[in-house]
Amino acid sequence: MINLLQQYLPNVFSLGWSGDAGWGTAIFQTLFMTFWSAIFGGFLGLIFGVILVLTEEGGILANKFWYNLADKIVSIFRAIPFVILLAFIAPITQKIVGTQIGIKAALVPLTLGVFPFYARQVQVALKGIDPGKIEAALSLGATTKDIIFEIYLKEARSELIRVSTVTVISLIGLTAMAGAIGAGGLGNTAISYGYNRFNNDVTLVATILVIILIFITQVVGDLLANKFNHQVR
Repeated sequence: MINLLQQYLPNVFSLGWSGDAGWGTAIFQTLFMTFWSAIFGGFLGLIFGVILVLTEEGGILANKFWYNLADKIVSIFRAIPFVILLAFIAPITQKIVGTQIGIKAALVPLTLGVFPFYARQVQVALKGIDPGKIEAALSLGATTKDIIFEIYLKEARSELIRVSTVTVISLIGLTAMAGAIGAGGLGNTAISYGYNRFNNDVTLVATILVIILIFITQVVGDLLANKFNHQVR
């Protein structure tokens, strides 16, 4: 096996598994950026998505000011291309993590890049809840907290898992883009050690690994969504 790698994928083999340029390091960096950005960006996106649904016209906490504010924040960040966002918030990234390069620095733009997308996904998922269930809960004296956790988030959990899966897949793509400009990960490997050095085998393997990560995410997300969908029924 090793002889075959040396013969047909010499540049891939030369990078090794560990070390700054190793494949294990690149995979870990990609997973690190994806996981923590999904946590932070998902938390922000969920909050904004819930606010948009609660404060919209006809919502249980209808408030034009707060709805417009949340809507504008989400729309502005969603409209900024990710590459431009990386440069635009570089000073903020510097203040938060003390550097503008590396996987930790990438978490700031990745979080701000993914949260507006997820917020819109959450908004659509929650608006799919039958209004009759909300009205019935309110008539029984349910509080806003009850509506959020027992109606919106519980009833829409299968759909939320689906949109979360789509968001994580999108995030993996963003980590590859961030990696391409020095944040590390498989994107950095594909560009710095593959494309820039005309090592097509490195670029190919890095691409295949990203596709595998996306495939695994999709399969796990679908299984979880189907499981919770059956439980709701």
